[in-house]
Amino acid sequence: MKKQIPALLLAFCLLLTLPAQAAQETGFARSRTYAGEFSDLTPDSPFYDNVSALYEYGLANGKDDGTFGLGDPVTLGQAVIFAGRVRGLYRTGDAEAALAYRRETTPAALAYLRYLQAEGVLEADFVDEYTELYEPAARAQVAHILANVLPEEALPPVHDELVTVGYSSRRFISDVDEYTPYYQDILDLYRKGVSTGSDPAGSFLPGEPITRGALAAMLTRILDPALRVRPQWDLSHLYSAAGTSLADLVEPGEYVVSPSTREELESALRYMLAQGSDQLMFHLPGLSEAESRQLMDLSLTVMKDHCEQGYNQVHCTWGAGLVTLSFSAAGAGRRTQEYRAAAMEAAVAVHDRLWEEGTLRPDMTELEKARVYYGWICDNCVYDYQAKDDSLSHIPYSLFARGTAVCDGYTGAYNLFLKLEGIQCSTFIQGDHIWTTATLDGTEYHIDTTWGDSGSEISYDYFAMTPQQSMKIHAERGVSAA
Repeated sequence: MKKQIPALLLAFCLLLTLPAQAAQETGFARSRTYAGEFSDLTPDSPFYDNVSALYEYGLANGKDDGTFGLGDPVTLGQAVIFAGRVRGLYRTGDAEAALAYRRETTPAALAYLRYLQAEGVLEADFVDEYTELYEPAARAQVAHILANVLPEEALPPVHDELVTVGYSSRRFISDVDEYTPYYQDILDLYRKGVSTGSDPAGSFLPGEPITRGALAAMLTRILDPALRVRPQWDLSHLYSAAGTSLADLVEPGEYVVSPSTREELESALRYMLAQGSDQLMFHLPGLSEAESRQLMDLSLTVMKDHCEQGYNQVHCTWGAGLVTLSFSAAGAGRRTQEYRAAAMEAAVAVHDRLWEEGTLRPDMTELEKARVYYGWICDNCVYDYQAKDDSLSHIPYSLFARGTAVCDGYTGAYNLFLKLEGIQCSTFIQGDHIWTTATLDGTEYHIDTTWGDSGSEISYDYFAMTPQQSMKIHAERGVSAA
């Protein structure tokens, strides 16, 4: 059973003297100017801007000795009083609204606690014994008190993505996990710009006592959006695709020595691509010249499903029952591997830049990410109307290196981007035209970047078409030459 202490002596020197105002409508106003009132606070002191702001808001008069006491601990009751005053000011314009909950012999901290409980800021069993209000407040407890002192519309999350990614990587705020008391409230303070932690790794030190300087910082960041902070964390290692190879983008297949079906041939080709090779050897005794041509044609058809790999030409040699398929890019000759590597490097650079700039974000859906890449492709390429069968415009390299492509070059580059995001995609071939099919957020879509780039402005009519829409649109327009 919870016991009430008849008297609670909280020697709290942070006094609220703000005049009543309609804070919910006008915000929190500073009522005075700091002019060196605290002897231990100089412009180079920790939390100078915050403590001086706390004074200007009328929330701090300092200690009897003329200092602020930056490193002094704060009790749980003192933190509750402060939160109650901020809540009252916001809700009613009266910082002392909580005193309506005070009985004749009730200590002030209990009145503020009851007020916050009545407001739903704190739960009824926040403390088991009121003696806890005498104890130093742990930083995690303060996070819980402050996280809901203002509603989200008054204190919105502004760094949600950054904090989510940094925390989930376990490289930042690593001293907080799901077993930490009030861990969600702690993360909310980071998301809302109220805390950045105590070191470059964003450590919160949840079990440590909070100091008056740190509490002043959190309180003033709640009161003044201009004082809110953004974690300066380098997350480039989390989004970078550096080191990814074309082989990494292929679901590995199994090597079949003597393929007899398309499925077996496709599996063998995926095996080759996943190995980073451009040659595949089969044991096919008695293969005729006509059959070898059929094998090459089927191999190229299968390879179009992987047009991001940059292979569109095959050479076949056979003898003594052994057949060797050697793949390359038409017009590239011995530079095929050089062009493939260059295309991959360019795609990774674009991928990383879009993530670094925030154009791509972890909270985006696959559909939203695919739309970003669709726009990038259309913005950075023009259709090569002069392309011949042996033109480099048929492979992704040309789009990245020269800004020109035809449909298989467009589609190959676009699929390269999607696969860098882990999005499942392939191609659809109709006549002499080719475009992307992709599964985005569990739904199949058709995406034609070539036609999206066919006018003076990007057309999103050809982005995220249903299969039915795609068939209808392509049938109505016919297909353009590749």
